[in-house]
Amino acid sequence: MPSTTGPMLETYPKSINLDRAKLAATVDALNDCAQACTACADACLSEDMVAELTKCIRTNLDCADICATTARVLSRHTGYDATISRTLLEACATACRSCGDECAAHADKHEHCRICAEACRACEQRCRDLLATIS
Repeated sequence: MPSTTGPMLETYPKSINLDRAKLAATVDALNDCAQACTACADACLSEDMVAELTKCIRTNLDCADICATTARVLSRHTGYDATISRTLLEACATACRSCGDECAAHADKHEHCRICAEACRACEQRCRDLLATIS
């Protein structure tokens, strides 16, 4: 099913201070990353070596929460505050980098960590790309 993010942004009746296509792509990446991190944390909890994955689980859950919050804030435009968006995108890029690094360390043993690391890397890049457009 295609994303509704772009069509929803197109229906916003006022101007949006960001490129709508980049914004939609970022929100979609944020939601994809949040889902991947949540699923990865859950998969880690089911691994026999769960004690060795404690940091990965924690990093996944933190990243998922930050991505989900950032997606929600970026979806609101009434009373827009660029400082808040910029701060959240910076925090999200940092969380995604950290989670991507942690998951990549386990990617050779756990496919879910490999997939999650890829989602984190893609999301970090989208956040940085959108950040570059915020004045």
